[in-house]
Amino acid sequence: MSTPLLEAKGLNAWYGAAHILFDVDLQVNRGEVVALMGRNGAGKSTTLKTLMGLLAKRKGTIHFLGKDVSKADPHDVARAGLGYVPEDRRVFGDLTVMENLEVGKQPPRTWGDGSAAPVWTPEKLFKLFPNLGEMPDRPGGRMSGGEQQMLTVARTLMGNPYLVLLDEPSEGVAPVIVEQMAQMILELKAQGVSILLSEQNMHFAELVSDRAYVLEKGQIRYQASMAELAADEDVRRAYLSV
Repeated sequence: MSTPLLEAKGLNAWYGAAHILFDVDLQVNRGEVVALMGRNGAGKSTTLKTLMGLLAKRKGTIHFLGKDVSKADPHDVARAGLGYVPEDRRVFGDLTVMENLEVGKQPPRTWGDGSAAPVWTPEKLFKLFPNLGEMPDRPGGRMSGGEQQMLTVARTLMGNPYLVLLDEPSEGVAPVIVEQMAQMILELKAQGVSILLSEQNMHFAELVSDRAYVLEKGQIRYQASMAELAADEDVRRAYLSV
């Protein structure tokens, strides 16, 4: 059995005095797309932020590529090859598309066995996101929400990550963009990028994911293959329906 790419055990996290995550265990294997599902406020975004080292008050162990990054700072986690696409996008509004991409750039990476990990260039990204290719000189602040979402993903990929944490990619964007996002995730998977995505949209998650964890009130309540979750109406009604 190969070592998971990312493995968290006993993850707890707090915002100030508020205890948000309770003993969360999860893992993502190489080449997998894993969905972290749950209603609003279940703790999905907090889980991704905790994995990225963005919450000061956290405990538990996080191993990435076999190394302990439980206490690492976010910039060190990013440098190690863990990419993060926040829900609120955070593009640089005054910088052009090309300049935003340049900000995210990191050197190419190799796997432990010496084989090359996926490498991204603006040219490759413009094939993945044709909309961006049509506006390389447009400032980030003058783009639609969906275009900004694509730009944030593209900027993260410029870091050549082994694994991307993708927070609510289908939230608040037009259906046509949701379809493009799904295609993009499948394309990334085909190129060898692993993804952990937080998502509420069952249809979207089903299109792209291999496995799923279901969170409620900061605890993992269910885990299974995506096909099993899709077939289990009781679980969906209990933890996912609004």
